[in-house]
Amino acid sequence: MLKINEIYHSIQGESTSAGRPCVFVRLTYCNLRCTYCDTEYAFYEGKDFSVEQVIDEIEKYNCKLVELTGGEPLVQMDECLDLMKRLCDLGYEVMIETGGSLPIKDVDHRVKIIMDLKCPSSEMEKKNLYENLQYLKPTDELKFVIGNREDYEWTTDILKKYNLKGKCELLFSVVFGKLEPVELVNWILEDKLDVRFQLQMHKYIWHPETKGV
Repeated sequence: MLKINEIYHSIQGESTSAGRPCVFVRLTYCNLRCTYCDTEYAFYEGKDFSVEQVIDEIEKYNCKLVELTGGEPLVQMDECLDLMKRLCDLGYEVMIETGGSLPIKDVDHRVKIIMDLKCPSSEMEKKNLYENLQYLKPTDELKFVIGNREDYEWTTDILKKYNLKGKCELLFSVVFGKLEPVELVNWILEDKLDVRFQLQMHKYIWHPETKGV
């Protein structure tokens, strides 16, 4: 059984799929406590679903793009891996958003991994599992949520240290309400970084604290 916080149909707000309709499966539980977390309600709240019940809910929306998120979906490792494999077998385009602290090596190769390495201002930086970087595919995405100049400089050091240029798509986001987007954009342009800047689109379409979007 999977503990599920919510399943809903919305517009993908981030990643290279931003703007596309997507079914989100938000799993309960998280092993991290980021300072800026916007989904604390998913830490404990949820209902039990079998894999079949989750698939039945997804099928109601007639949408082929599905993202597993949280919380941290890989806390429920075995069931989560099974769900993703089943969805891929059914012809769904599957993504998983993970915080980078739990192993991704067993994730089905057909799944797009969006891995969020934690910057210092999250206060979860020491939880990063850097060996995960070797398992990222060219089609995967590595995200950095940046709250200040220290985070930015830490991120650029990580890109160099692990030779991440060209490894996969690199995403730079701001901590919503903490860093003005124009500041991060200016830093990226000044340093001529080959990265993709992104906003959390859903927080501009709806109120930033709206659930289920």
